Amino acid sequence: MRVLYFAWLREKTGVGQEELSPPAEVNTPRALAAWLAGRGPEHAAAFANMALIRCAVDREFVDLDATLGGAAEVAFFPPVTGG
Repeated sequence: MRVLYFAWLREKTGVGQEELSPPAEVNTPRALAAWLAGRGPEHAAAFANMALIRCAVDREFVDLDATLGGAAEVAFFPPVTGG
């Protein structure tokens, strides 16, 4: 699975994307974020406040509790504002 990080999530993790194989029990974006947070202090800082994080699975916006299924790509980003 490709995991993408945008804006300050990219800055905090220090990477823009990673190729990962999370365990089978990681089956929602929220669970994926928790698993990622356990990978080290940079990821823990990025996912410290889940209320500020949005997600897309295979380029479709989803709720953090949506099922990942066989997702090829998960993107995490802050809320988007228009202007």
